[in-house]
Amino acid sequence: MTVYTPRRAARVLLVDAAGRVLLFEGFDPARPGHRYWFTPGGGLDPSESSAAGAARELAEETGLRLDPAQLGDPVWADATEFSFDGTWYRQEQDFFLFRVDSWQVDTSGFNDVERRSIADHRWWVPDELVASGDRFYPPELPALLTRLGRSTAVGQGGASC
Repeated sequence: MTVYTPRRAARVLLVDAAGRVLLFEGFDPARPGHRYWFTPGGGLDPSESSAAGAARELAEETGLRLDPAQLGDPVWADATEFSFDGTWYRQEQDFFLFRVDSWQVDTSGFNDVERRSIADHRWWVPDELVASGDRFYPPELPALLTRLGRSTAVGQGGASC
């Protein structure tokens, strides 16, 4: 029986004017060959709200600084179970949508774990992501982005789907 460490997280679907979403290419330090793409975001501090954690993580990982209120309400939530660096997690996570005209990603705010486990970043069109054959999380990401694609203007969070 696997014992999971509970974790709360918040993630950001950062979408540019071309409809591309920013993803990071990461890997598990315990399994460096297991590569995957994922959205900016991460674990919440104790008593931190999802929006505050999402804004903090977005600033640390991309250099984009927002007031948490700019993110609006989460557009999606899920729970996932995964192993990372030898620990199994059960993570409940909220996803926020934020649109920008464009953004030059600045990863200088990465912490030690991020520097050790993130290899690259890229802006993806949802169809390219599906066609790539690469692993990405959450698996529902292309369908979610397609549903959200018509919903908000640049600079606004997003409407619930």
